[in-house]
Amino acid sequence: MALSKEQHGSSDKQALLDAQLQLWQHTLGYVKSMALKAALDLRIPDAIDQHGGSATLLQIVTKVTLHPSKIPCLRRLMRLLTITDVFSIQHPTDAGSELVYGLTPASRLLVGSTLNLSPLLNLMLGTIYVSSFFDLGRWFQHEMPDPTLFKMAHGQEIWDLTDHDASFSKLFDNAMAADSSFIMDIMVSKCSDIFQGISSLVDVAGGIGGATQAIIKAFPHVECCVLDLSHVVASAPIGTKVKYIAGDMFESIPSANAVFLKILRNCKKAIPSKEQGGKVIILDIVVGAGSSEQKNVETQVLFDLMIMFINGIQRDEQQWKKIIFEAEFSDYKVIPVLGVRSVIEVYP
Repeated sequence: MALSKEQHGSSDKQALLDAQLQLWQHTLGYVKSMALKAALDLRIPDAIDQHGGSATLLQIVTKVTLHPSKIPCLRRLMRLLTITDVFSIQHPTDAGSELVYGLTPASRLLVGSTLNLSPLLNLMLGTIYVSSFFDLGRWFQHEMPDPTLFKMAHGQEIWDLTDHDASFSKLFDNAMAADSSFIMDIMVSKCSDIFQGISSLVDVAGGIGGATQAIIKAFPHVECCVLDLSHVVASAPIGTKVKYIAGDMFESIPSANAVFLKILRNCKKAIPSKEQGGKVIILDIVVGAGSSEQKNVETQVLFDLMIMFINGIQRDEQQWKKIIFEAEFSDYKVIPVLGVRSVIEVYP
C-alpha cells in the first residue's frame, strides 16, 4: 500500500529525529564516562558493597563524602548509572519507600581486593588520558610519527611522565597490575593448556609483575621472571617467587621456554625451537576476532583509537600475521577466548 504525502512527511521527520538522537548519543557519550568516574571518585560501589550489596540513597550517603546539598544531584547521577547498568535499581512496593540500588556484574568489578578494575578505570578516565584527545582533529594535520597525541597535549611522552611524576607512575603501575591480575586469572583458567610443558617464562616489559604473579600461582613449577626498565623493577614487590631483571628489551631478552606479551626479533633469539616447546605468548586485541556482537567489535576499535594517543595500534589478524612473519617466526595461532582480547601463540 502506497504511503500518502502526509505519511511520507511524517516518516522524513522521524528520520531527522532519529539522526539527531544518534548525534546526541555520540556527543553526550563523555557524560556517561564522567558519571562513572564520579562514582569511582565518590567510592559509590564500595558504599553499596559495605551495605551488603544493596543500599538506599541515604545509606549510600553515610559512606561517601558528599555535601548534603548535593543529595538530589546524587539521585540524578544514580539514575544515569542504573540506566547504563553500572548499578541495578529496585523500585519499592510500598508508597513512600525508597529506591534500593544494587551492584551489577559490572560494578562488582569495582570493589574488593581481587579482580578489581578500579585502578585501570581511574587511569583511563583521568584528566591526563582524557585531555590527550581534546585536539585529535588537529593532530591529524601533523606528519607521523611526531608529535604523538599525548605529547602534543602534555609536552612530553607518557614514558617521560612516568619517569618524572611519581604519582602518575604509581597510578599507571597500579592500573597495569589491576588489568593483568584480572585477565590473567581468567586466562590461566580458560587457557591452561597454553602453559603446559613450559618450565621457564620471561614476561617482557611486565611492569611490577601482575601477569607473572598469576601464572606462577597457577603453575608453581614454572620459573618466571620479569624484564623491565630499572626504575620499574625498583618498585617491584619483594618476597615473591618471581625474579625481576632490569634491562632493555630492545637490547636482549633472558632465555626461557616462552616469552610473554611482546613480539620482537629478540624474543625469537631468547626461546628454543618449536620442537623443544619454544613460543611467544601474546595477550592482546586482534581486531575482528571473537564475538561479532556490536559491543565487542565497537570496544575493539575504541581501544584501537585510544591507543593511537601514543602512536600505538590494535591489529587485525592480517596485520599480526605480517609482523609475525617479518620477525621470521614460522607459524602462529589466534585463540579468541578472552572477551575483546585474544591469546596469540607464535612459534619459531
